[in-house]
Order: sequence, then C-alpha cells, then structure tokens
Amino acid sequence: MKKKEENPMRDIRIKSLTINCCVGESGDKLTKAIKVIEDLTAQKACTGKAKFTVRSFGIKRNEEISVYCTIRGEKAEELLRKGLKVKDMELRGRNFSKNGTFGFGIDEHIELGMKYDPTTGIYGMHFIVCLERPGASVAQRKHCRSKLGNKQKVTKAEAIKWFKEKFGGIVYGA
Repeated sequence: MKKKEENPMRDIRIKSLTINCCVGESGDKLTKAIKVIEDLTAQKACTGKAKFTVRSFGIKRNEEISVYCTIRGEKAEELLRKGLKVKDMELRGRNFSKNGTFGFGIDEHIELGMKYDPTTGIYGMHFIVCLERPGASVAQRKHCRSKLGNKQKVTKAEAIKWFKEKFGGIVYGA
C-alpha cells in the first residue's frame, strides 16, 4: 500500500510570487519604483491605486501609489530564494496564513544583489507567496468548475513544513 507522501497530487508547489512596493505617492518616486521592480523581475510591473483619501498622508482616492508584479514558475522560486537569503531563511509563525500563503518584507532592494543607483534611491518591498497542489485550478476555471476538497487545500502546518524542507528555513513561534 502506498503512502500519502508518494502521491504526486499531494506535492506542494509555488502558485505565484507577488512582489509589492508601496511608495505612498505618485510621480517621480513611483516611476523609479516601477523601474526597480521591472529590473528585478524582468517583467512589466502594474500599479496599484489608493482605496481611500487620507489627508494626513496627502493621498487621494484612486491615485497610483504602489507597484507590484506577479511571477510564476522557476523565476518565482529563484526570486524567493534571493529574498529569503536577505531574511537569513528565518520567518515567524504569524507570517503564514491558514490557507498556505506566506509573506515577508525586506527593507532595501539592493540586498537582493542589485546595484545601488543614487538617482533611484532605496526601496523596500513585500514578498507574498501563494502555495497550491496540482489540480487546484478546477476551482478557478470557467468551464466545468468544481470545489476543492479539504485534503487538496494547503494548511498552515503543511506550508511551514514545506518551507522548512524546501528551503531549509527556520520558523519561530509556529
């Protein structure tokens, strides 16, 4: 009789890695952040808009204040390794959500191996990683959509175990 771990449909993989950089204002600062994200990911970056007006910060509703990019596949794993090296492969238990997603932030983009450019400046960014199992696309597809069973979903404990095995990471307070 085969064990559950040997089933290839139980393997956990990276669905997507989203890198987000919020600068808090539009204009020149946002343009420079877009350049940093595009240089890092080698993809076109998207901008995010403010949901509310915050007068104390000088932010208007629907003003572009952030930039993000979603990466999938081998490139996602490579960028995740770079980001985790900055964090010394250490995360907290609260960085993991109950549905198998985890995230962390870095303070300076130059720690990822990029050259420092005085005209650009230094930007911090968030890394958000979504995990899934093969076959999870049946819940999102248009034709013949169906629900995922609980065994097919990734839990917090499984995500922490995957992180420890795949990257040799340390999780505090899990």
